[in-house]
Amino acid sequence: MKLTISKENYLKAIAEAQSEGETVIAASLARWLSVSPPAVTAAIKRLRRDSLISVDGDGEITLTAAGRSIASRVLNRHHLIERMLSEMFGMEWYKVHEEAEQLEHAVSEEFERRLRECLGSEDIACPHGNRVSLDSPDERRKRGWQRLDEFAPESLVRVVSVFERDRRLLEYLDELGVRPGAHLRILARNYDETITLHVGNRSVPLGRSAAERVWAEPITAEESDQAAVVASTLLRK
Repeated sequence: MKLTISKENYLKAIAEAQSEGETVIAASLARWLSVSPPAVTAAIKRLRRDSLISVDGDGEITLTAAGRSIASRVLNRHHLIERMLSEMFGMEWYKVHEEAEQLEHAVSEEFERRLRECLGSEDIACPHGNRVSLDSPDERRKRGWQRLDEFAPESLVRVVSVFERDRRLLEYLDELGVRPGAHLRILARNYDETITLHVGNRSVPLGRSAAERVWAEPITAEESDQAAVVASTLLRK
């Protein structure tokens, strides 16, 4: 079996879509990868031929053990490269995903091993707050996380994870100050399905489609105050 960049991209996309709670079918893969339906049909045929995926009677696509192994390897490399770009080269958090998309297929096993040695534990989240294991929504909720649009007004929260596969969304959130580690107050859930957040020293609106892509955890007022003191001290320096 010849493992191509295209096959790796499809297998990784299936794993990523499932981690977002999607039922993966041909149409969702076409949307996820921005490719035509005929291209997806041809790719599914090749992946089934190589026993990397299975497709049930309703068209739902799942990874076989072999397909999951390949997807996991690519995802691990992607995760390491994002951390390398952020932690070693200081690249902005909202830029590293696209760079990693290009580099992940060119990483040798030796270079991957060296990166792992330099960066340490694989349990450390990437700059977007995401784990290499690709948590499902249910797993995130078990840890007490919720999407921003689910919190009640006056909730104090810490952003923990952001959907990383939309560069425009990431840039927009960065401009608002909504990034992993940020402390926010939910001011209001509005009639037009927006929410109003208190971020830093300002109030900002956020649409539901964007809020659904941000996971956060509740924090206490004391934790929020402590973070504000630390941020103020750093600014004075």
